Amino acid sequence: MFSLIRNRLLLAIPTLLAVSFITFFMGYLAPGSPIDMLLGQHSDPARVKQLEHEYGLDRPALVQYGSFVWGAVRGDLGRSFANGDRPVSQMIAEKFPTTAFLACMAMVTAVCIGIPIGIAAALKHNKLLDRSAMGFVLLLVSMPAFVSAPILMMVFSLKLEMFPIAGWYGPAYYVLPVAVLAARPAALLARFMRSSMLDVIRQDYIRTAHAKGLSPSRVLFKHALKNAFLPVLTVLGNTFGFLLTGSFVVETIFTVPGIGYESIQSILRRDYPVIQGVALLVAVVFILVNLIVDVVYGLVDPRVRLEEAR
Repeated sequence: MFSLIRNRLLLAIPTLLAVSFITFFMGYLAPGSPIDMLLGQHSDPARVKQLEHEYGLDRPALVQYGSFVWGAVRGDLGRSFANGDRPVSQMIAEKFPTTAFLACMAMVTAVCIGIPIGIAAALKHNKLLDRSAMGFVLLLVSMPAFVSAPILMMVFSLKLEMFPIAGWYGPAYYVLPVAVLAARPAALLARFMRSSMLDVIRQDYIRTAHAKGLSPSRVLFKHALKNAFLPVLTVLGNTFGFLLTGSFVVETIFTVPGIGYESIQSILRRDYPVIQGVALLVAVVFILVNLIVDVVYGLVDPRVRLEEAR
């Protein structure tokens, strides 16, 4: 297990370098200048040159990239152009907990809805429940957040007046963002769980368990569910990463003060240090989540530990 963690961490280094390189040069080559966005198009050229020198934007691109990487290694992600020279790491520390809280609530909601629907659909294969569940799942998978969010806002906020339309001031404000963010992951988990459960319940050892006289609930929870959940466990890691990145759209629509909303504003303002810092943060989160999934998978499935030992 130690070698597994070591190998994953070693692979994370070139991944983070690649993410930082692509993010930096996409911002560097993009049209427009953050100084122009900060001062306006008709600003004093002398003032523009001064600010470019202060922020190091007049240096060669590779020198700027090297400084960015060296600062990131030391935990310094630079300073925001559009937020009064605030450290990017401080902004992320303030905004990311909101995004993580939203993603965790959506993850719990997706698991609590998607897993039971997938199990029920598999047990009632090709029956009305299965066809209805898969039709509903297909609808949720096909509907992006920027479509479902306005629909829910119109129905539950404007028509029924059950929930606030936007903001992040209490539990009532959490319902609609969490519902929109959890819809597609719940549908994907239901599909994967149904497929995995159908494969497991057709195995010989499940038929043997039924032939031995075990109750259906005992066969389901002790034999079928444990083995059917293993492939779904891998999907959970990618799902959580999707929730963190997919929350950018949801946070913008519902005005949630998280890292996603701040990233969209930074893109509009050409605030490159914030964009680069958030991109690195998302990459680190993906790597850590997948590492945790690999470790848990190795603890649950002895075949993984045996392969690592070999």
